[in-house]
Amino acid sequence: MSFNVADLLEHSVDAMPDRTALVCGRRTVTYRELDERANRLAHHLAARGIGAGDHVGVYSRNSIETVETMFAAFKLRAIPINVNYRYVADELRHIFTNADLKALVFERPYAGRVAAVLPDAPLLRTLVVVDDGTDGDGDTALQDLRAAGGAAVSVADYESALAAQSAERGFAERSPDDLYILYTGGTTGRPKGVMWRQEDVYRTLGGGINFITGEYVTDEWQPSKMGAQGPGMVAMPASPLIHGAAQWAAMMNLFGGGTVVLVPHFDPDVVWQAVQDNGVQILTVVGDAMARPLMDAYKAGHYDASSLVSFTSHAALFSQSLKEEYLDTFPSLFLTDAIGSSESGFVGIGIVARGVDYTQGPRVNPSAQAALIDDDGALVPMAPGATGRMARTGHVPIGYYNDPVKSATIFAEIDGKRYVIPGDYARYEEDGTLTLLGRGSGCINTGGEKVFPEEVEGAIKSHPDVFDVLVVGVPDDRLGQRVGALIQARDGVELDIPAVLRQARTKIAGYKVPRSVWLVDRVHRQPSGKPDYPWATRHTTSTPETAIPAVPSVQGR
Repeated sequence: MSFNVADLLEHSVDAMPDRTALVCGRRTVTYRELDERANRLAHHLAARGIGAGDHVGVYSRNSIETVETMFAAFKLRAIPINVNYRYVADELRHIFTNADLKALVFERPYAGRVAAVLPDAPLLRTLVVVDDGTDGDGDTALQDLRAAGGAAVSVADYESALAAQSAERGFAERSPDDLYILYTGGTTGRPKGVMWRQEDVYRTLGGGINFITGEYVTDEWQPSKMGAQGPGMVAMPASPLIHGAAQWAAMMNLFGGGTVVLVPHFDPDVVWQAVQDNGVQILTVVGDAMARPLMDAYKAGHYDASSLVSFTSHAALFSQSLKEEYLDTFPSLFLTDAIGSSESGFVGIGIVARGVDYTQGPRVNPSAQAALIDDDGALVPMAPGATGRMARTGHVPIGYYNDPVKSATIFAEIDGKRYVIPGDYARYEEDGTLTLLGRGSGCINTGGEKVFPEEVEGAIKSHPDVFDVLVVGVPDDRLGQRVGALIQARDGVELDIPAVLRQARTKIAGYKVPRSVWLVDRVHRQPSGKPDYPWATRHTTSTPETAIPAVPSVQGR
């Protein structure tokens, strides 16, 4: 058996070639069209020397081309690398080089950023530009890109590249040992690439193990066979495909012959219109950051959402009051909270019900492979109130790409079993469920995006008038947390806060730039020089924020 991602997708193509696979706006592609277009792109990449084990960056918003590119890479036994489209030059430079990208498929508006970073990415020699229908940086940026690459770099138009290649398959045999890599920030500082065997990630995120019963899929054709017996589910991952949860929500539905509906970027009215137009049955979101504006838009817009059967939140806070509002508004909806991470995969899922206390965090039924580990590295007995770091055994990742030191910090062998321990803390409840308590580090989760404080602190300190800074998460009704900064100015300087934030915006993505600021006389640190984060948190909860004049370039997400 070959539980390989490309094989599983091709099984659906062969079983249901004329069924609609993807919808994005007014565009649709069938399974046959998806397969043929992915074949063409794969042949173009192969002609440029891309093959087994090579890394292909996917720098795009949600689109049909995004899925086609991932599929094409898997067909070649190459590895698609997710590139966050919010990243600025410094962040792109890190991921292009850390991931050893050899090819990059990207949307035209990002050509200027790619041109700026290309000279620092010596392995990156194959570029494919997707025309997304906008001018973006225009022809000038593409000219700059070609100039930056020189004769050694191929820059091809996406559709032209496909038109010049065969639609047939003709690829080498694949293996369940082929790699899948997902880049994530998490608690690890700068983005790290989590390496999985494809069978292992399929078992933990792609439906290879029944999330409720723990039953294994034993036949690689089983998902497509079952999908062919019915019309297939219509699913919409509303979050970006740069995140693992959205990728696997899409792929799991494609393995079973369903239809995946995409929107290029999150807009609550666009989401509800797509639900109405396409009869979406499964909608997955990122906590309150998406669920709250969706609820507001639904009530204001009078959309028909009668097709919805399941609504799932993952990766961020889904607050108690909002859960109750969804239960009131959609009384027959199957409402769930799922937890996990790029490092652990699926850990547990909870069915939202009335009368359950969710105020401290998601409450879920843990998977059969989940466990809690205490700070001494021992298994925590399943006793009510017992807490520990959430862990998973069984099908776990290999480690972080290009970082054996950091890899060693998240794995442990206990009683002869290998566990991955990403750093979330959880508590056992009386009924056997787990309540997720949060990260053990200072990692900030803002609307599902992970923000590492030290990275933001470095960006703020790049302004010459800043003497010191600490960055912490601040509670936010919509996002779960927003980024807050306590800033100490240099002596005798009247700090221009908008200028500091504009400077930070050139170093980090907009969602990492602080939305709340406190000017302080002195940033408190421990005698060792390490940050005093407890002081910072106390200060943010007891002292009014410093007023910030409007800074349009950093206020949006």
